[in-house]
Amino acid sequence: MEICAREHPPFLTGVKRVTAGVLATAMLVTLTATTGASQAAAQSDPRAARSDALGVALFGASPGTSGVSLPSSGGSAAEAPPRVDCRRVKCVALTFDDGPGRYTDTLLRHLAKYQARATFFVVGSNVVTYPRVLRRTVAAGHEIGNHTWSHPLLTRLPASRVRSQIARTDRAVKAVAGVVPHLVRPPYGAFNRAVRRQISRPLVLWSVDTLDWRYRNSATVARRALRSVRPGSIILFHDIHRTTVGAMPRVLKTLAQRGYHFVTVTELFGGRPPHVAFRAAPPKKS
Repeated sequence: MEICAREHPPFLTGVKRVTAGVLATAMLVTLTATTGASQAAAQSDPRAARSDALGVALFGASPGTSGVSLPSSGGSAAEAPPRVDCRRVKCVALTFDDGPGRYTDTLLRHLAKYQARATFFVVGSNVVTYPRVLRRTVAAGHEIGNHTWSHPLLTRLPASRVRSQIARTDRAVKAVAGVVPHLVRPPYGAFNRAVRRQISRPLVLWSVDTLDWRYRNSATVARRALRSVRPGSIILFHDIHRTTVGAMPRVLKTLAQRGYHFVTVTELFGGRPPHVAFRAAPPKKS
């Protein structure tokens, strides 16, 4: 079944998960806001204003072909965390889209306080704008996923541009941080059969949408995350928003008190995410 899930542009607010036959009609909408969220994070960061030589060289490379067959996965440079069996304990995957950005370093400090591992679905153009932030994210042990180069609606692109969006971001992450993402989150959660043919890696969507792009209030974002979370949930946040990062201390503290373990998407599925990931099965009762 082909799926179109909702993320943050207002014109997609009412879109539901639909079959392939309905998807084409559902996605014929005006795209004026398509890249707004990711562009907001592309402003200069004083701490990382100077582009690395790797990042500069990267832009001169040709888009290339599909990033389907990859030599390495999007792991981390940090020491591996203790193994968590999410079939037996309560796990949650915190995911952050559209970065790296100016608030990501603060988010990393919040996560470190709770020894929380998260998955960051990065936009390639922001990877080169904030290379040091991405390296710190990887060094802290977080998982990196591919969220395309410029956050377009993939269902409106020809196959060659879908491949280019993925491959160009793969090269950016590899050049800056030395890892290659093995997960992909399509912008707005939108994909169809044609997009799926260009990307053989797991497509990761979400089961809890905080709507943090709309509710620019930390208390509201935290409340939306906490009221909907269940064991096995994948929660959608955007680390390009200051208010989202401001919500994380409450989210982390409350979930930790409830007994949740903070894991990456790959860990949530025991190392083998499915073809399309929404959430994992709840832990088995002993």
